[in-house]
Amino acid sequence: MPESYIDIESISELHEFYGVGKPRHPLITVIELGSNKVNRPEQNAIYRLGFYTIFCKKFSGTLKYGRSYYDFSEGSLMFTGPGQIVAPSPEQYLDEGWGLFFHPDLVNTGALGRKMGDYSFFNYEANEALHVSEEEKSVLTTCIQNIRKEYMQNIDKHTTRLIQANIELLLNYCSRFYDRQFYTREKVNTDVVQQFEKLVKDYFAPETLIDTGLPNVGYFASRMNLSPNYLSDLLHRFTGKTTQEHIHLQLVDKAKSLLLSTQKSVSEIAYTLGFEHPSHFTRLFKSKTGYAPSDYRHPN
Repeated sequence: MPESYIDIESISELHEFYGVGKPRHPLITVIELGSNKVNRPEQNAIYRLGFYTIFCKKFSGTLKYGRSYYDFSEGSLMFTGPGQIVAPSPEQYLDEGWGLFFHPDLVNTGALGRKMGDYSFFNYEANEALHVSEEEKSVLTTCIQNIRKEYMQNIDKHTTRLIQANIELLLNYCSRFYDRQFYTREKVNTDVVQQFEKLVKDYFAPETLIDTGLPNVGYFASRMNLSPNYLSDLLHRFTGKTTQEHIHLQLVDKAKSLLLSTQKSVSEIAYTLGFEHPSHFTRLFKSKTGYAPSDYRHPN
């Protein structure tokens, strides 16, 4: 177990932690993490950062993120949102890389704050990191240089808006590159889709779900060692449906079978399928089929 737990809530605290002097901007910074002038993370510690981070790293060693250790020797981008936890392993050190750190207060003042939830990769696990080509890395480096150039100048009324615009451009490129990664790993991702579909069918195979209840996205993601966001994004790109939509479709298929092959009441079927309230089942069934369960069983 880690021996200490370290919270870093502000950009000033981050600079103090890395030993790189005072920040030029109170809400954003870029740090060259592979520099000999930068303090290394404490061994056997876990860190919780109060801001968004994008690490572009090439590691020797491993990084513990979530439940497992991952090898980052090839270099990649990893994203964390405010409050997420990162724990370097004792043998880890950085060969090269940079980190962009920006506080939620920086983006919440503009339209970008309302869009941050769209960048779901901030909630991916480390094994779902973005691996970029040299050309893609060059594009991202240019964005980072523009961000740094802007906050290094004297702050004026245009500074925040221009920094936000450059961060959004960077995140949009990351979205594009993630899309590329989804499709260039098509064989692997097709296997993931098939594995998920089998898990869903197996879950709904028993006669009743009274004891187990309705599954959520996190259940299947955990079984597949994926984050819920990554699983949903992957499924949406390859099937056009989210994880929740797949679950609901399988649920409705089973409900149709029970309605047509048994004499159970609608309420009994709802309880059989794991619903606590029959009205919730009726509402879901009608939203997916256009019919109330009783009308589906006895059409006019």
